[in-house]
Amino acid sequence: MTRTTNARVAGFTYLFYIAVGVTEMVLFDGATRVEGTAAKLMRVAQHASDVRIAIVLGLVTCFAALVLGVALYGITRDEDHDLAVLALACRAGEGVLNAIGPLATLGLLWVGTAATGGNAPDAAAAALGAFLLKIRGWSPTISAIFFAVGSTLFSFLLLRGRMVPVPLAWLGVVASVLLLAGLPVQLVGFFGGPTGWLMWLPMLMFEVVLGLWLLIKGVAAPARG
Repeated sequence: MTRTTNARVAGFTYLFYIAVGVTEMVLFDGATRVEGTAAKLMRVAQHASDVRIAIVLGLVTCFAALVLGVALYGITRDEDHDLAVLALACRAGEGVLNAIGPLATLGLLWVGTAATGGNAPDAAAAALGAFLLKIRGWSPTISAIFFAVGSTLFSFLLLRGRMVPVPLAWLGVVASVLLLAGLPVQLVGFFGGPTGWLMWLPMLMFEVVLGLWLLIKGVAAPARG
């Protein structure tokens, strides 16, 4: 594909990825917004349709990450081929790891619908459900670490090649490094809650603005060229 086509694909995929990911989170949170594992399993069974849609959307994010990685590789490979390949590998790893979430959610749906039957699940079902909920919580953070490495490299290449406005590229570098520093610490439990979400705000701003820029303006040829 041409650089212009890659830019348009990347811009659309940035926005599409965000929209699908947020929708998936809203649906799953709505189906599990109660206290206690047993209550969550019963609620999952009651909202099975929403959970099934969330599973499909989770799978869509796997391919969105892959498409975005390939498009950004096509944009940045002329700036530094080796770094672009490494960034693409990280985004591909992100896409593969994204599949853990839907798999865990599918397990929750199976446990919830098979074990409850309108009644509270037994101890074994509750223990399995608690484990699957933990997997569902850990997997996005692990996937996001691969995302942060790939985003850091791609943002650096966009900055070095002056392919997008310099302030925008710098925002991408800073937002990516912030996640790269914070996500491993969050994974091992040093902080979470609102603090964990706040560190995503710069990245959200960067990706929305960059997605719109690539769709409307495209991308400049690498300055080094």
